[in-house]
Amino acid sequence: MSEPPAQLAALVKAIAAELGFERSGIAAAGPIPRGDFFRRWLANGHAGTMGYLHRHADSRVDVRAWLPWARSVIVVALNYRQAAPAKPDDEPRGRVAMYAWGEDYHVVMREKLHKMVERLRVDSPVADAATPPRFQICVDTSAIIERELAMAAGVGWIGKNTMAIDPEIGSYFFLGEIITDLELQPDAPAVDHCGSCTRCLEACPTQAFPAPYAMDASRCISYLTIEHRSAIDPALAEKTGDWIYGCDVCQDVCPHNHRAPEAAELRFAGSPAAEVSGGVTPADSAFPGLSVIEAWDDAAYRRSVTGKASDRATLAMWQRNAANARENLTDL
Repeated sequence: MSEPPAQLAALVKAIAAELGFERSGIAAAGPIPRGDFFRRWLANGHAGTMGYLHRHADSRVDVRAWLPWARSVIVVALNYRQAAPAKPDDEPRGRVAMYAWGEDYHVVMREKLHKMVERLRVDSPVADAATPPRFQICVDTSAIIERELAMAAGVGWIGKNTMAIDPEIGSYFFLGEIITDLELQPDAPAVDHCGSCTRCLEACPTQAFPAPYAMDASRCISYLTIEHRSAIDPALAEKTGDWIYGCDVCQDVCPHNHRAPEAAELRFAGSPAAEVSGGVTPADSAFPGLSVIEAWDDAAYRRSVTGKASDRATLAMWQRNAANARENLTDL
C-alpha cells in the first residue's frame, strides 16, 4: 500500500513526539552539504588520533555509500539538560560533562528508536506493503555525521562551536537516526541563529576553534579526556582545569542554553550506576572525588562506569585525567 510522503512524515513525527523526543525531522538520503569541508578537516589532521573517522569517510558524506537502498533519514533529538547538583564537600573533585551523568544514552535512545520502528512496522499503512520497509537505527556509533543530518532535517543548525543547536531547547540533546527506504517528505534545513555571538569561541580553554563553525578536535577537552589514549600534551593538560570526562564550556556559555528547558527523561539525571564504596550520589556523577578515582582498581572502575556513557574512557585514562585535574587544582 502506498502512502503519500507528507502523510507518512507526519505519522513519523507524531510517533516521535509520543515517545518523548523533543524534536524530529526528515532529510532526504544523499550527500551532506559540507562533505568537502569534512574531507578537508580530516586531511588537515583535525581529527587527532581518532583514526576511525577516516574509515568509511564516503558513508559519512553520503549515507547511501553504506546503505544504497536509503531514501530518507529520520532524525530525532532528546533533551538531557539538567541543573548541576551541589558539590557535597570540599574534597578535590573533577567535573564530568552533563551527557554522562546518568544512564548510557546509547541504550536509552536505541530503546526509543526501536519502539519507533515497531510502531511504523505495525501501525502505519506501510505494514501492508508487499515488500516490508527497511530501517537502520543509528545512535552515535555509525559511520554517519549526525549533526550534518540534523541540520539537513531541520532539527538544529550547526553552531560556531560545531554543536547542533535548537533555538528553544539549546544544544544539550542527544541525536538519533532511523535510515529507511521509505519516501518521506523532507523538512527544510535548519536556519543559523548564531548571529554575531562568539561566546563559545572565546570561552574555550584550549582554543580548539581555529575559526567559527570549525573545531580542531585534537585540542578539544572532550577529545583529550575521552578519545586520546596516551599522555596529554602538558601545554594542553594545564588548560583542562578540573574536567576529567568531557567538557561543557562552549555549551554553558551559549545563550540558547540559558533559557532551555530541563530534560523530561529522568534516566539522564545523575544517579548511582552501581555500588561503590560508600555509594554513589548524583553529585558524585557530576563531580567525582579525585581520591576515589585514583584508588580505583579494575573492579571498582567497572562498577562505577557500568551502564553509563563514561565507560568510553579506560581506567588508565580516568586516572590520567584525575591526576591532571589534581595538578591543575593545586596550581590555582
